[in-house]
Amino acid sequence: MECSDELVRSLMRPGVLPGSAGGVELIETHISWVLLAGRHAWKLKKPLDLGFLDFSTVDKRRAACEAELRLNRRTAPELYEAVVAVGGSTQAPRLDADGVAIDYLVRMRRFDQAALFSTLLDEGRLAPALFDRLARHVADFHAAAAPARPGEGFGDADAVHAPVRENFAQIRARLDDAALCAPLTAVEAWAEAQFAALQPLFDARLAAGRVRECHGDLHLGNLVLLDGAPRLFDGIEFSAALRWTDVIADVAFLVMDLQARGRAGLGARFLNAWLERSGDYEGLRVLRYYLCYRAMVRAKVAAIRAAQLDAAARVDSLAECRRYVGLALASTRPGTPALLITCGVSGAGKTSQSQPLLERRGLVRLRADVERKRLFGLAPEAASGSAPNAGLYTPAATARTYARLADLTRVVTAAGYPVLVDATFLQRAQRDAFRALAAELGLPFAILAFEAPPALLRARVQQRAAAGGDASEADLAVLEAQLVAREALESTELARTLVIDSGTAPDWAALLPRLDALWPVPAMDGSEEQP
Repeated sequence: MECSDELVRSLMRPGVLPGSAGGVELIETHISWVLLAGRHAWKLKKPLDLGFLDFSTVDKRRAACEAELRLNRRTAPELYEAVVAVGGSTQAPRLDADGVAIDYLVRMRRFDQAALFSTLLDEGRLAPALFDRLARHVADFHAAAAPARPGEGFGDADAVHAPVRENFAQIRARLDDAALCAPLTAVEAWAEAQFAALQPLFDARLAAGRVRECHGDLHLGNLVLLDGAPRLFDGIEFSAALRWTDVIADVAFLVMDLQARGRAGLGARFLNAWLERSGDYEGLRVLRYYLCYRAMVRAKVAAIRAAQLDAAARVDSLAECRRYVGLALASTRPGTPALLITCGVSGAGKTSQSQPLLERRGLVRLRADVERKRLFGLAPEAASGSAPNAGLYTPAATARTYARLADLTRVVTAAGYPVLVDATFLQRAQRDAFRALAAELGLPFAILAFEAPPALLRARVQQRAAAGGDASEADLAVLEAQLVAREALESTELARTLVIDSGTAPDWAALLPRLDALWPVPAMDGSEEQP
């Protein structure tokens, strides 16, 4: 590594890298050096062979640089510009020089570290709505990523579980801590039981194209707000096995990271938006398994650090390991499924005003407007051009939509998650069908009835139609028809109904105790957010 150290020192001399006259800043990680000069960042890979990565030769580092460029241009083409050969000698390096390359650099557009999601969150400057945009970005990235094929060694049951088992073995090899013994054993036993139960599902998801060339390291430190838009960067280039994974495993990393930071509500928001965009509600059946795995990866890293450190630093790393094992254990606990439905005309706030409840209670929302369009092969924001009672909005199409919502309700609740079915439910027969479904599944049932003054309803519908980009296509004519045709809630329904005045932002702090009477469930672990 001595020669590489010399190369780094040489590259840091003013005038070697473009824009370096004012000095070069060095950031070092366990596998690379990043040199910041002017408007660029230059990444040099360390000549290491750690087993899970091999940068031991110039050719291998070149291949890794080229892979990094290819992979990260999928999500952040604005950042990843080129692979640059270094010629000359370690004492006198030259960029893009003719002759034999002594090493290679990845040239990136430099960005302000204050724009990292991790920094923005710590400083309280991360707008929750950014997670909706991020979810669409991630879902679209997953949809475009190359799928794995059965037989390639990625995503089958054995490939999925091998790193899970490895985490437990590597922690035990490094730490002998009495406080870790019981929770570690409990998590391991759960993981083995889940693996036995989920093997057919892992293979089915591989066959269905849900295993893809993903990011592999999707946490807050690898997300940046770039030109006002969220972007993924620094995906895994050094291990095919770690990036060719189930798309829900990618999602689980960020959800777990937010839980670990006490922001489970933001994790629920991101998950909901990703599910809505991708339609992959079946992925919920393996989400807890991957949440547990991602937490154990962090626990393993902390265990490795603890084994390398002494005194206070070792104590801190050991505490971090225990914390992540505790988070993994929390993810093994069964969920508290329930079936909630909305009721209200267009513009009543069923979607916008229920968002805080989703984040507080971990609800999975199923939107009729989105699923109706998915049935017809349309994106949520696409305009169908359908007239009232025609096209996507015939009685037959509406019946198909409610049947689809019922099917998805079975999927979500079977995975252990509570569901909020977001539809107008203006007809008594529609509400009765879902109340019967809750009884069949043995689930708590509640109706969230959203109400607002007619003048406000009309203003909201007009504003939404003018803005565009929403899954709902309701206009004033649709609203007026709904106001006439809606069937009032009966007394038996009112006993299971929470009426929500959405004329102003609902006071969920006051409403939650009333909802508890219909659906008693504790608040989400680790969430600091209050609706």
